[in-house]
Amino acid sequence: MITLYGIANCDTMKKTRQWLDQHQATYQFHDYRKQGLDESLAREFLQHIDPDRLINRRGTTWRQLPDSSKAALSADTNDIDSVVTLLVAHPAMIKRPLLRGPGGWVVGFDTAAMQAMISS
Repeated sequence: MITLYGIANCDTMKKTRQWLDQHQATYQFHDYRKQGLDESLAREFLQHIDPDRLINRRGTTWRQLPDSSKAALSADTNDIDSVVTLLVAHPAMIKRPLLRGPGGWVVGFDTAAMQAMISS
């Protein structure tokens, strides 16, 4: 089973869900706004995905962070506790889509990686 993590009203998420539906992929959707993001799930993400790859530094959420938070993450993304704290407080900062499936993880809209995931 594939789990798709994100925010329902995001255009990229809508495109991803449409792609998965068109390819008849079975998945469950975890909406950060409805189901939240707790510390254990954030840590699970970070066990498999490098913080530099997981954090969307181009999005509105990142741009609205205080400079001190941005500097702390930019200076030392190896401080997992700081990353977890920010992700839990601001889950919209996570790149979308984020998919977990039998074959691993997909970060971002990557049709080749998603195809490989649903084929495994």
